[in-house]
Formats: sequence, C-alpha cells, structure tokens
Amino acid sequence: MSTNNSDRKPAHRFEEISALHEHKTRVQYLKGENIFKQGAFAPYVINVVQGLVKIYLQTGFDKQINIGVAKPGDFLAFAAIFGEPVHTYSTQAITNTEICMIEKESLKQILLDNPSFALEVTSKNYRTERHLLEIIKNVSYKQMRGKLASALLYLSHEDFLREDIFSFLTRQDLADFASISPESAIKFLKEFEKEEIIHLDGKNIDITDSAKLEVISRNG
Repeated sequence: MSTNNSDRKPAHRFEEISALHEHKTRVQYLKGENIFKQGAFAPYVINVVQGLVKIYLQTGFDKQINIGVAKPGDFLAFAAIFGEPVHTYSTQAITNTEICMIEKESLKQILLDNPSFALEVTSKNYRTERHLLEIIKNVSYKQMRGKLASALLYLSHEDFLREDIFSFLTRQDLADFASISPESAIKFLKEFEKEEIIHLDGKNIDITDSAKLEVISRNG
C-alpha cells in the first residue's frame, strides 16, 4: 500500500495511528527491557501499543527519578517531531510491551492533516506537563510521607491497576517514583497500613482509603 502523503485522506483521531501501525515498525519488549536511553539519538516517535512503560530521568551513575508511566495510546519521544535530536529521558518496559516506531515526518504530516487528532495529542501532552510540575513540587516541598502518598495516588490510576502495575514494581521502583530511599518507602508503607490507608499483600498495594491518602499528599 502506498504511504504517499498526497494519497492519504485525513482520518479521525486514532484511525490515522492505526493506519501507521500497519506500515511502521512494531517491536516487542519483555518486562525489564530498556526501550531507549536518555541522551541517545531519537530517530522515531514511539507509540505504546500494549503494556506499560516506565519513564525516568538518570540523575547520577546509579540514581534515577521515575517521572511517569506510559500506557497504550501514549506517545514517547514526542519532542523529536519538533527537532529534539536526542532522548531527554529513558524508558523501560514495566510489563511485556509492544511499541510502534513512527517516522517523525510521517507523524508531523498526520497532525497537520488532522486537527482533531492533533488536539487530542496536545491535550495528553498538557496532562503530562501538569504531572511533571507535580513531581517538581513533590521533590522541592513535600515531606517523605507526602511524596509517597502522591506516588501511590498516581500509580493507582485505573489504567495502571488494570495491568496490575504494583506486581511488576519493586520497592526500589516505588521509592524512585516518590524520590525517597527504599528504606523510607518500606517504613511509610507499613505506617499507611497500620493507619488502614492501604493494604499490603506481598508486592501488591491496595488503597483502602484514598481520601486520607489525598490529604497526606496535599499537606505534604
């Protein structure tokens, strides 16, 4: 099938991405595999087809901050279509994951051809920006209990829980989402369980009182 832009009729929202998936490179990653690394050349925009992907910043030789989780439909390395030559963060498959590598110029043309889809993508990026501002606030102003509460609330998003995300995260992962040490994460998880805010069952974390958790997150 021809991929000539002049032959393609504008579609609505994700119909265009579905068409791209048929013709662009799809790659599968096993849980724990790195998808791309901070500072590496960024030749493609990545669209998550299946699974969950951890997004993190490498802040030192053996230190990192987990800044988000990408779910099916989300884009990674989106800044590449605006001329960013390298990846500004790293990504790793939390679950077995399938991604689609999309040529930058192809996606740019789709956004130009389809304003409704472009608006949808812009809206997702705005929500991502809000989350990054929340992370900055957590790191700068909140106490450790507040940081962990914020991380738990973020990871309890229904799309993540549908994939049983906590079963794939170590306590180190959770600590990196909260920007605290693993020892502190374990300590405060036990405190939250005693306060009947969460229930722990091995690696699984069930939030039983989200209202109390939100108060802790808000008050820092």
